[in-house]
Amino acid sequence: MARGETLQPGVGGREVWSWAMYDFANSGYTTVVLTTVFNAYFVGVVAAGRHWGTLALTLALSLSYLAVMLSMPGLGAHADARAAKRRLLFTSTAGCIAGTVLLATVGPGDVVWGLLCLALSNYCYCVGESAVASFLPGLARTESLGRVSGWGWSFGYCGGMLALGLALWIATSGEARGAAAEDYVPWVMLSTATLFALAAIPSMLWLRERAAPGDGRASSALFADLRRAWRETRLDFPDFRRLLLCIACYQAGITVVITLAAVYATEVMGFQMQQTMLLVFLVNIAAALGAFAFGYAQDRVGHKRALAVTLVGWLLMVALAVAAEDVRTFWAAAALAGLCMGTSQSAGRAMVGVLAPTRRPAEFYALWSFAVQLAAVVGPLCYGLVVWVTGGNHRLGLLVTGVFFVAGLVVLAGLDFQRGLRSREAAGSP
Repeated sequence: MARGETLQPGVGGREVWSWAMYDFANSGYTTVVLTTVFNAYFVGVVAAGRHWGTLALTLALSLSYLAVMLSMPGLGAHADARAAKRRLLFTSTAGCIAGTVLLATVGPGDVVWGLLCLALSNYCYCVGESAVASFLPGLARTESLGRVSGWGWSFGYCGGMLALGLALWIATSGEARGAAAEDYVPWVMLSTATLFALAAIPSMLWLRERAAPGDGRASSALFADLRRAWRETRLDFPDFRRLLLCIACYQAGITVVITLAAVYATEVMGFQMQQTMLLVFLVNIAAALGAFAFGYAQDRVGHKRALAVTLVGWLLMVALAVAAEDVRTFWAAAALAGLCMGTSQSAGRAMVGVLAPTRRPAEFYALWSFAVQLAAVVGPLCYGLVVWVTGGNHRLGLLVTGVFFVAGLVVLAGLDFQRGLRSREAAGSP
């Protein structure tokens, strides 16, 4: 589609590319730190494989997500009122990069220090993810939000693959020299932080702040912001509120897959770290293709229908992974997870952009972040508790995860998208 039919007036290709480069930059953090290397390293090496290692990991992440839930609505309202989205993006990026560097100092037995560094870096990552998402409605026209969001997600998975490729090279070289995980994992963390810093430079240079100070509402006390925003969605934006509930449901399941895929592959399927990295490569390739292609399909068939298809795909993935006894079936489940991951995450971000009031993007994307972080608290924590209570039954933990996708479908069924659009238009009227 022609640029003029896709992008907002005054938006150029370089700015959209710089926005997508942030997805490229921060995906290395999730792919290497949360999905593949550090989580498995923490459970297997730092916590020495003890049963409570998975629960400790999920608790630390849940606390960081809880901190984001409580602070992000206020930060978003402040960014809108002060036209400070770029500043919020810069500071959160610097914090995540610094936290990732600190992860390089975590060795065997450094349980508390490792959890603190992980929580810090993850908090900053989540704030940055919400901040960069709030730029989307200012870049793309409403009818093109799906495809532009898909561009970013697909580009992001390419960044994740590059970071994972560097990690695989470092790990393979280290093991060839007889090095243990505690010797080469710190170098993996440093390479991930470096790639994040370099790839984020275009966003810091060319992503423009289009809002004027005073466009949004001034931030008030922390809990007052939360109460006001949640009450307002009930009164004025009921379908946006239902969308948030739907996102909270299905993101709980997605966060389990992102956070614990490597742990599941290691503990259930007996994968070694190199096999796990190759598995995540497959997931990222499928996710990149899914996000890119599905963004166009989403704009054509409708946001609600597109998201429903991806949630059904997630249920099929859970069934395959739980039933997998051989490696081939598990790889098929991983490929399906990648397709569903790219499409569902991109679809949710685009739907928020469609239904959010045009003058308050950062505040309403902060509510999206609140829903995502709520899911991130509940999902992995439920998985960790099930595994702990059952003495290490990861299959049952994954099976319980399927309930979140069922709940997402149920909530989505009641969403009236056209009514949500009317509420958005009314909010933008004088």
